[in-house]
Amino acid sequence: MRRFELFEPKSIRETCKILAENQGVKLIAGGTSLLILIKHGIFLPKILINLKKVKDAADITFTSKSGLRIGGLATIYDLERAPAVLQHYPLLAQACHVVANIRIRNMATIGGNLAHADYQSDPPAALVALDASVELTSQSGSRSVRLVDFFLGTYETALEPTELLTAIVLPPPIDKNKGAYLKFTTRSSEDRPCAGVAALVLGSSQSCEEVRVVVGAVSPKPVVVNTESLVRGQKLTSDLIEEIARNAAEAVDPIEDLRGPADYKRQVVRVIVRRALTTCATEGNGQ
Repeated sequence: MRRFELFEPKSIRETCKILAENQGVKLIAGGTSLLILIKHGIFLPKILINLKKVKDAADITFTSKSGLRIGGLATIYDLERAPAVLQHYPLLAQACHVVANIRIRNMATIGGNLAHADYQSDPPAALVALDASVELTSQSGSRSVRLVDFFLGTYETALEPTELLTAIVLPPPIDKNKGAYLKFTTRSSEDRPCAGVAALVLGSSQSCEEVRVVVGAVSPKPVVVNTESLVRGQKLTSDLIEEIARNAAEAVDPIEDLRGPADYKRQVVRVIVRRALTTCATEGNGQ
């Protein structure tokens, strides 16, 4: 029998106090990843903190001035269906909609998804493309870290042992943007992605101010493709899209796993970057 001590705090402050006073602590919210690790004996925590009773930690709020604030305990399904996300950040709604299946999306929390830092995940690429930051809270206060800097590698983040990921913050949306999230799976549509691409075009496809391309689920952390020197003021033509797609394939450092070898994943990245940017150029979803 696997024995552990269970805490069920009712506030962020109480949670941070437990984290500060104990070692070997693991947080659990939806449990869609952690419970599997425990069941298979990969991870055996001494102390579990169940976050489900923490009040007001799943709120999703939006203002035109400050942008979107997502409580860490909001589920993937909450984000997929939230009116503010659908209206102002449809790229994020797209990425959340293709996560696993409806049962998983109803249980898994966005805070847990990011803190777990599994490279085979959909939301991180979209959130990095949207320039999201995470709020990390401890007894000594809160700090903000850009999501692109939060991920350090597979299952590695900038989160300290005494910190809790309490919120994700997105800046106010910019007018005249189009975005697309595409993923490729090697098995069923519910499978984890072999590769996922978030593309965001700022300005118009006729005269780009900026093109953001973030590749997820391939390398140990999301890869931001450098497009600055290629796109400013340019029309998003098929030739330019192909050049960006080629650069993306060269930028990634694929992890070889059951979903394919490195060279295969590079080719997949090239294809879906091309498709995502073509979608932005021809239709896309306004951000």
